[in-house]
Amino acid sequence: MNNAWTQTIGVNHNGSDEWYTPRNAVEPLIKYLYPGSKILCPFDTEESEYVKVFRENGFNVSFGHISTGQDFFKLERKDIDADYIISNPPFSLRDKILERLVEFRIPFAMLFNANGLFDSKKRFELAKYYDFSVIYLSPRVRYIDSLGNRNSPPFQSAYITMGITPRRLYFERIENV
Repeated sequence: MNNAWTQTIGVNHNGSDEWYTPRNAVEPLIKYLYPGSKILCPFDTEESEYVKVFRENGFNVSFGHISTGQDFFKLERKDIDADYIISNPPFSLRDKILERLVEFRIPFAMLFNANGLFDSKKRFELAKYYDFSVIYLSPRVRYIDSLGNRNSPPFQSAYITMGITPRRLYFERIENV
Protein backbone atom coordinates (compact mmCIF):
# COMPACT_ATOMS: atom_id res chain seq x y z
CA MET A 1 0.00 0.00 0.00
CA ASN A 2 1.45 3.38 -0.93
CA ASN A 3 1.83 6.38 1.39
CA ALA A 4 -1.13 8.23 -0.13
CA TRP A 5 -3.26 5.25 0.81
CA THR A 6 -2.22 5.15 4.41
CA GLN A 7 -3.04 8.81 4.77
CA THR A 8 -6.64 8.44 3.61
CA ILE A 9 -8.20 5.62 5.60
CA GLY A 10 -10.46 5.73 8.67
CA VAL A 11 -13.98 7.03 9.34
CA ASN A 12 -15.76 9.62 11.44
CA HIS A 13 -17.74 8.04 14.24
CA ASN A 14 -19.50 8.88 17.44
CA GLY A 15 -18.04 7.84 20.80
CA SER A 16 -20.40 4.90 21.26
CA ASP A 17 -18.99 3.28 18.11
CA GLU A 18 -15.49 2.85 19.52
CA TRP A 19 -15.38 -0.77 20.73
CA TYR A 20 -12.39 -3.03 20.23
CA THR A 21 -12.57 -6.53 18.85
CA PRO A 22 -10.92 -9.30 20.88
CA ARG A 23 -8.53 -11.77 19.26
CA ASN A 24 -11.02 -14.65 19.45
CA ALA A 25 -13.39 -12.83 17.09
CA VAL A 26 -10.63 -12.24 14.50
CA GLU A 27 -9.09 -15.73 14.43
CA PRO A 28 -12.06 -17.51 12.74
CA LEU A 29 -11.46 -15.47 9.57
CA ILE A 30 -7.96 -16.82 8.94
CA LYS A 31 -9.13 -20.11 7.41
CA TYR A 32 -11.15 -18.23 4.76
CA LEU A 33 -8.20 -16.10 3.54
CA TYR A 34 -5.39 -16.96 1.15
CA PRO A 35 -2.08 -17.25 3.05
CA GLY A 36 0.24 -14.26 2.67
CA SER A 37 -2.49 -12.00 1.28
CA LYS A 38 -2.54 -8.22 1.67
CA ILE A 39 -5.19 -6.99 4.11
CA LEU A 40 -6.38 -3.45 4.69
CA CYS A 41 -7.88 -2.78 8.14
CA PRO A 42 -9.38 0.70 7.59
CA PHE A 43 -10.85 1.21 11.07
CA ASP A 44 -7.85 0.07 13.10
CA THR A 45 -4.68 1.20 14.79
CA GLU A 46 -1.47 -0.78 15.11
CA GLU A 47 -2.70 -2.05 18.50
CA SER A 48 -5.79 -3.61 16.92
CA GLU A 49 -6.19 -7.36 17.27
CA TYR A 50 -6.97 -7.47 13.55
CA VAL A 51 -3.55 -6.04 12.75
CA LYS A 52 -1.78 -8.23 15.33
CA VAL A 53 -3.53 -11.53 14.49
CA PHE A 54 -3.18 -11.14 10.73
CA ARG A 55 0.50 -10.19 10.97
CA GLU A 56 1.20 -13.11 13.31
CA ASN A 57 -0.33 -15.38 10.67
CA GLY A 58 1.83 -14.14 7.81
CA PHE A 59 -0.45 -11.56 6.19
CA ASN A 60 0.75 -8.18 4.91
CA VAL A 61 -1.40 -5.67 6.83
CA SER A 62 -2.09 -1.97 6.29
CA PHE A 63 -4.33 -0.03 8.63
CA GLY A 64 -5.79 3.40 9.39
CA HIS A 65 -8.06 5.09 11.90
CA ILE A 66 -9.94 8.36 12.19
CA SER A 67 -8.05 9.14 15.43
CA THR A 68 -4.89 9.52 13.36
CA GLY A 69 -6.63 11.62 10.71
CA GLN A 70 -7.41 8.94 8.13
CA ASP A 71 -10.87 8.97 6.57
CA PHE A 72 -12.22 5.77 5.00
CA PHE A 73 -14.74 7.76 2.95
CA LYS A 74 -12.00 9.73 1.20
CA LEU A 75 -10.21 6.58 0.16
CA GLU A 76 -9.86 6.17 -3.61
CA ARG A 77 -10.00 2.74 -5.25
CA LYS A 78 -6.91 3.47 -7.36
CA ASP A 79 -4.87 3.80 -4.16
CA ILE A 80 -5.90 0.42 -2.72
CA ASP A 81 -3.32 -2.34 -2.82
CA ALA A 82 -5.09 -5.06 -0.85
CA ASP A 83 -6.59 -8.47 -1.47
CA TYR A 84 -9.09 -8.04 1.41
CA ILE A 85 -10.59 -5.25 3.49
CA ILE A 86 -11.39 -6.47 7.00
CA SER A 87 -12.38 -4.70 10.22
CA ASN A 88 -14.93 -3.92 12.91
CA PRO A 89 -16.32 -0.58 11.67
CA PRO A 90 -18.67 1.81 13.46
CA PHE A 91 -22.05 0.08 13.59
CA SER A 92 -23.87 3.39 13.18
CA LEU A 93 -22.43 3.75 9.66
CA ARG A 94 -23.20 0.24 8.36
CA ASP A 95 -25.13 1.31 5.26
CA LYS A 96 -22.63 3.92 4.19
CA ILE A 97 -19.66 1.62 4.80
CA LEU A 98 -21.15 -1.30 2.87
CA GLU A 99 -22.07 0.97 -0.04
CA ARG A 100 -18.48 2.20 -0.19
CA LEU A 101 -17.01 -1.29 0.07
CA VAL A 102 -19.00 -2.66 -2.86
CA GLU A 103 -17.75 0.27 -4.96
CA PHE A 104 -14.18 -0.93 -4.38
CA ARG A 105 -14.92 -4.46 -5.67
CA ILE A 106 -12.39 -5.93 -3.23
CA PRO A 107 -13.36 -8.93 -1.06
CA PHE A 108 -14.26 -7.78 2.44
CA ALA A 109 -15.38 -8.92 5.88
CA MET A 110 -16.93 -6.43 8.31
CA LEU A 111 -17.96 -7.37 11.84
CA PHE A 112 -21.39 -6.02 12.78
CA ASN A 113 -24.16 -6.36 15.32
CA ALA A 114 -26.21 -9.29 13.98
CA ASN A 115 -29.52 -7.86 15.24
CA GLY A 116 -31.30 -6.31 12.30
CA LEU A 117 -28.34 -7.10 10.06
CA PHE A 118 -30.42 -6.61 6.93
CA ASP A 119 -33.31 -4.58 8.36
CA SER A 120 -32.48 -1.44 6.44
CA LYS A 121 -33.67 -1.33 2.85
CA LYS A 122 -30.17 -0.33 1.72
CA ARG A 123 -28.40 -3.29 3.42
CA PHE A 124 -31.06 -5.71 2.22
CA GLU A 125 -30.68 -4.58 -1.41
CA LEU A 126 -26.87 -4.61 -1.21
CA ALA A 127 -26.88 -8.13 0.26
CA LYS A 128 -29.27 -9.37 -2.39
CA TYR A 129 -27.50 -7.78 -5.36
CA TYR A 130 -23.90 -8.46 -4.28
CA ASP A 131 -24.41 -11.94 -2.80
CA PHE A 132 -23.14 -11.09 0.64
CA SER A 133 -22.27 -13.98 2.94
CA VAL A 134 -22.58 -14.04 6.71
CA ILE A 135 -20.21 -15.62 9.22
CA TYR A 136 -22.20 -15.80 12.43
CA LEU A 137 -20.19 -15.89 15.69
CA SER A 138 -21.34 -17.64 18.86
CA PRO A 139 -21.39 -17.05 21.75
CA ARG A 140 -21.58 -13.25 21.92
CA VAL A 141 -18.35 -11.40 21.27
CA ARG A 142 -17.12 -9.73 24.45
CA TYR A 143 -15.95 -6.38 23.04
CA ILE A 144 -13.37 -4.27 24.83
CA ASP A 145 -14.10 -0.67 25.82
CA SER A 146 -11.63 2.22 25.94
CA LEU A 147 -10.73 1.33 29.55
CA GLY A 148 -9.87 -2.28 28.67
CA ASN A 149 -13.04 -3.78 30.17
CA ARG A 150 -14.67 -6.69 28.35
CA ASN A 151 -18.38 -6.26 27.81
CA SER A 152 -20.94 -8.74 26.60
CA PRO A 153 -23.42 -6.74 24.55
CA PRO A 154 -27.11 -7.68 24.24
CA PHE A 155 -26.57 -8.88 20.66
CA GLN A 156 -24.79 -11.52 18.62
CA SER A 157 -22.13 -10.48 16.11
CA ALA A 158 -21.56 -11.56 12.53
CA TYR A 159 -19.26 -10.76 9.67
CA ILE A 160 -20.84 -9.56 6.47
CA THR A 161 -18.54 -10.71 3.71
CA MET A 162 -18.31 -10.43 -0.03
CA GLY A 163 -15.96 -12.44 -2.23
CA ILE A 164 -14.44 -14.47 0.61
CA THR A 165 -16.66 -17.52 1.06
CA PRO A 166 -18.48 -19.74 -1.47
CA ARG A 167 -21.60 -20.30 0.65
CA ARG A 168 -23.96 -17.65 1.99
CA LEU A 169 -24.05 -18.68 5.67
CA TYR A 170 -21.41 -19.94 8.12
CA PHE A 171 -21.39 -20.51 11.86
CA GLU A 172 -18.22 -20.13 13.94
CA ARG A 173 -17.87 -20.92 17.61
CA ILE A 174 -15.50 -18.66 19.53
CA GLU A 175 -14.05 -19.14 22.97
CA ASN A 176 -14.68 -16.15 25.22
CA VAL A 177 -12.05 -15.31 27.79
